[in-house]
Amino acid sequence: MKENISWRKPAAVIAAFLLLLSTASLLYLLADKGGADYAADIFQDGVLIKSIRLSDVSETGTFTVQGENGCVNEIEVRPGSIAIISADCPDKLCVRQGFISDSKLPITCLPNRLVIRLRPVSDPPGTAGTPDAVTVPDAVTVPDAVTY
Repeated sequence: MKENISWRKPAAVIAAFLLLLSTASLLYLLADKGGADYAADIFQDGVLIKSIRLSDVSETGTFTVQGENGCVNEIEVRPGSIAIISADCPDKLCVRQGFISDSKLPITCLPNRLVIRLRPVSDPPGTAGTPDAVTVPDAVTVPDAVTY
């Protein structure tokens, strides 16, 4: 009895296309943007509380952001990168994320409602993308950014 193999060719074409698409996406994400100058925008409850130009940082420094109900995040800034190094949230995913030095992925501490996003310095403060609906209150106002 002869087996029907008419589905194999279209499946192979689709698989090859998906493999090519995923490889191209991965290469794009991993591509070094080389020399990009970033600023870190730090949002608390959807409001920009601080903006730090990472190229202006010459030595390591830390500061604390305190939120509602006594929530505390300690942030460390190094030349070219930023991280949350300590938090009183239960899962500490924001601490485990480590230092970021590009705008591919923000640091988010949902229990403390804190978001750190990197944006190119050429973009105005607060335009690194607005935090999502979970962290944004009904009315979002962006005050003048404090520069580090």
